[in-house]
Amino acid sequence: MNGKGLFTKMVAAGNDFVVLDNRARSWKGRPDAWSKKLCDRKSGIGADGVLWLERSKRSDARMRIFNPDGSEAEMCGNGVRCLAHFAVRKGLSGRGSRVTIETPAGEIKAEVRGNVVRAKLPDPKGLRLNLRVSVEGHPRNLSFIDTGVPHAVLVVGAVGRCDVETLGRQIRTHRFFKPRGTNVDFVSLGQGREIEVRTYERGVEGETLSCGTGSTASALVAAALKDLRSPVRVHTASGETLKVYFTKTDAGFREVYLEGPVKTCFEGRIAF
Repeated sequence: MNGKGLFTKMVAAGNDFVVLDNRARSWKGRPDAWSKKLCDRKSGIGADGVLWLERSKRSDARMRIFNPDGSEAEMCGNGVRCLAHFAVRKGLSGRGSRVTIETPAGEIKAEVRGNVVRAKLPDPKGLRLNLRVSVEGHPRNLSFIDTGVPHAVLVVGAVGRCDVETLGRQIRTHRFFKPRGTNVDFVSLGQGREIEVRTYERGVEGETLSCGTGSTASALVAAALKDLRSPVRVHTASGETLKVYFTKTDAGFREVYLEGPVKTCFEGRIAF
């Protein structure tokens, strides 16, 4: 059986993806158009994004990720963990459980241990705390950090009572974050090093059950505001937990790792 039309459905802490192995260039046509079709939860497979696995000249594999609206993202924390798991299962790494993935945000190193994948993310940049931004006439206290993609982080009393869809959409398209726009994370601080997060994702244009770069952004902002030590446990909307490891310095954060569960749901062939 050739690889034409074959796909794998994977999920990482509630963030679901369609994985396409395009090393043999068997997928013809535009990735953005394919991604719109495949992510559709009524007429397609349904996913928060499509991960394209391609050959890399400097890493074990190359990842491109396209959102349901057809836009291409620079990075995806849960997506790269899924692709790392897929690559190790396919034997693409000569180092057993360790694999390197080329992304537009830089090379990601990951380690796969059963169904748990730990990925070293790019050093975050652009951290700004306690920004006063007017949203629909109401002042909001936001923080910002780029963890491979931009994230606005809003600390709230209880994430369960937030109107993530409405407020997330307003902040995501706010003129303050033009021209790129931003992802939006709503964070509640728990006991010790525990936080609870809900994320409105740019490109999905809605809430997802978890977001890897968003969980990382939320953990780092919480660490900066409340002096939390590594690792921070992030409780996502899916009910699953991610761990964010980091080294905090006067200049910011480095050695940032995202760890959590990955699962292969099913495999199939596209009929259209």
